[in-house]
Amino acid sequence: MPRLLLLLPSTTYRTTAFVEAARRIGADLTVASERPSTLEAANPAGLLTLDFQHPERAATEAQTFARQHPIDAVVGVDDDSAVVAAAVAERLRLKGNPPAAAVAARDKHRQRQLLAAAQVPVPGFALHRLDEDPRELAKRVVYPCVLKPLRLSASRGVIRADNPTAFVAAHARLSSILAGCDPEFLVEDFVPGYEVALEGLLVNRRLHVLALFDKPDPLDGPFFEETIYVTPSSAPAGVQKAVAECAERAARALGLVEGPVHAELRYNERGPWLIELAARPIGGRCSAVLRFGEGASLEELILRHALGMPIPSLTREAVAAGVMMIPIPGAGVLQEVRGIVESKAVPLIEDVQITAHPGERLVPFPEGSRYPGFVFARGPTPSAVEAALRAAHERLTFVLETT
Repeated sequence: MPRLLLLLPSTTYRTTAFVEAARRIGADLTVASERPSTLEAANPAGLLTLDFQHPERAATEAQTFARQHPIDAVVGVDDDSAVVAAAVAERLRLKGNPPAAAVAARDKHRQRQLLAAAQVPVPGFALHRLDEDPRELAKRVVYPCVLKPLRLSASRGVIRADNPTAFVAAHARLSSILAGCDPEFLVEDFVPGYEVALEGLLVNRRLHVLALFDKPDPLDGPFFEETIYVTPSSAPAGVQKAVAECAERAARALGLVEGPVHAELRYNERGPWLIELAARPIGGRCSAVLRFGEGASLEELILRHALGMPIPSLTREAVAAGVMMIPIPGAGVLQEVRGIVESKAVPLIEDVQITAHPGERLVPFPEGSRYPGFVFARGPTPSAVEAALRAAHERLTFVLETT
């Protein structure tokens, strides 16, 4: 059987979905993480520790491992491990993205530079250092604007400012978030419009759109916590086509050639705008909402493509589907969640998964980034799915101990 090297950070939500997908397609699996496991010695072919912070070092470690256990494909599941996967793929001459392309997808400033040079519509942007005087910067920027970290994910640290006072306050919060991490940040023009998310698979540079999600809740700031994704999109066919073409141009401009992409775009009277493009699949547990052909998961498609195995179908099921990333209810220590049974009983709801555990501290955006859970629904229409997600959420009560 072909051997798959799966890069799974210790903090990811994605372990079960990818491991189950590997089992379904019959692949021999080696799971690599950035932290050693006590079981590694007992299962030397199945577990591996790699230095995710240094991709070239990780590639050398993977090369050493592959001399005894030949690897046929490597897959990363998030932003950082996608960069490591590219380095490993290049070293072992496997299917994957060029390392420079993976880095460009990870670094928001480099991404903006390449997209602007290729005339892909992106917000106006400028790179600044945190040690610059925020009051002087606030006099020069165009409002409304968005302050954005270069490498954080899940909208953490992304803050809109509408005036100089708000800019200075946003800069202070961002400085605290990035303390000891990154001395630079972006200031971007705020692009108004309706936001969508595109899930795709690149096969030899061609983008196959797997799903286009509407985001019915407005994302106008000052923070950008996401909530509901619903597919299929209700956008007109012409808009959907323009969005897909914009995402494909963006992937080409970054140099991406193979594997999953997740793109965030907005569209308005001037057309689509590329907000973010990542060389990895949709985050959290949201992929559970996607099914293809006779029930294949998104993870199964990704692994089959990486291993060069036949993909029975890239067509999503006919019914509407949606997921809610449960909004963070406030700051405090979670005591319990009430109403889960009642929430699951709402018609069209398939599952309610609470990922936060009692005793865990919940941190709202923009400092936080981890949602306390997910709600999944399927139904005849996108509007029915959206209504079910909202009704299920209304039945949940998060009990917090605040300080």
